[in-house]
Amino acid sequence: MTQRVFVIGVGMTKFEKPGRRKNDDGSDWDYPDMARESGTKALADAGVTYDQIQEAYVGYVYGESTSGQRAVYELGMTGVPVVNVNNNCSTGSTALYLAARAIRGGLADCTLALGFEKMQPGSLGSTYDDRAQPMEKHILAMAEISEVLFPPAPWMFGAAGREHMREHGSTAEHFAKIGEKNHRHSTNNPYAQFQDEYTLDEILDSRTIYDPLTKLQCSPTSDGSGAAVLASERFVDEHDLADRAVEIVGQAMTTDYRSSFNGTCKNLIGHDMNVQVAQSVYEQAGLGPADFQVIELHDCFSANELLLYEALGLCGEGEGHTLIDAGATTYGGQWVVNPSGGLISKGHPLGATGLAQCAELTWQLRGDADGRQVDGVTAALQHNIGLGGAAVVSAYQRANR
Repeated sequence: MTQRVFVIGVGMTKFEKPGRRKNDDGSDWDYPDMARESGTKALADAGVTYDQIQEAYVGYVYGESTSGQRAVYELGMTGVPVVNVNNNCSTGSTALYLAARAIRGGLADCTLALGFEKMQPGSLGSTYDDRAQPMEKHILAMAEISEVLFPPAPWMFGAAGREHMREHGSTAEHFAKIGEKNHRHSTNNPYAQFQDEYTLDEILDSRTIYDPLTKLQCSPTSDGSGAAVLASERFVDEHDLADRAVEIVGQAMTTDYRSSFNGTCKNLIGHDMNVQVAQSVYEQAGLGPADFQVIELHDCFSANELLLYEALGLCGEGEGHTLIDAGATTYGGQWVVNPSGGLISKGHPLGATGLAQCAELTWQLRGDADGRQVDGVTAALQHNIGLGGAAVVSAYQRANR
């Protein structure tokens, strides 16, 4: 029988523009510093010490081998297994998924998922140019159905947005309204890289990156870290943690299907992955889209958030823009999507993003989200995707519901 899995502690750093933050002594804020900060916060939040951690899963995309060990050695050196995780933009959620599986399978009672990223300014680029690129199949397929523009990420997601506009009647203003919403939400998040509010016209008039996407609808590169401590039901009971614990009631990960290459832009950016992984989680949790009040999803670009409304089942195919028109995804609507500000405004340090989403939803379910708090939260949904590809979805509820 599988074991129940609970989040008992979360922590994160403020997300920062790459290279901006310095340590008190003037030295660069490096990934061990980030991991020490987020990990220490998560352990303190859980009320446990590092020597109670039995396994650690540490995610990052840009870094040398065994950087995970170097990171968690800032918390302790107890000989526990440390697994380094890299799954593109879904790296943090993949670390969380693996840490949860260790508990769900009865192999551990207390695990740590930690993610960090120390990034370079500007658009993402490849590190190794003397070997096959993991995204080359996706890029070549996209080039057959859309004009080519680099860097690849805004081109691919922007092309999917254009496809939706052609087929379903969404407009550039719909995508801009998502950027406006997420920047507005971030004004109440002290962890967000940006905390500025913009008018819809300012969003639309900012520099075009790939039509219809403007700069204020695109996630920035970021430095930062997030962490979560997970525990079994036995550990929660033995340490009297139920009043703070949040249960992962459904969780799944999927990779590309053959349909990813069916000639549509939306599938090349993961639509079928998102549909399948969400349905798996709904079946596990016994919950449907209408049962959640708050959602943190992967808005790397505003076009992706709109498409995710459909993939996650918040509305029917081709109807994502109608949720925007109805105000259904912000405070006062049916769901509050990305109360943290999302990737667009909170920032997107690749290895940390999924764990920052976990932290936000844990705070929401506890009622600890301060100015971002959503009323009456009983269930929360998390979505994180990396192209190339992997999608991870998790559903959460309070342990003492």
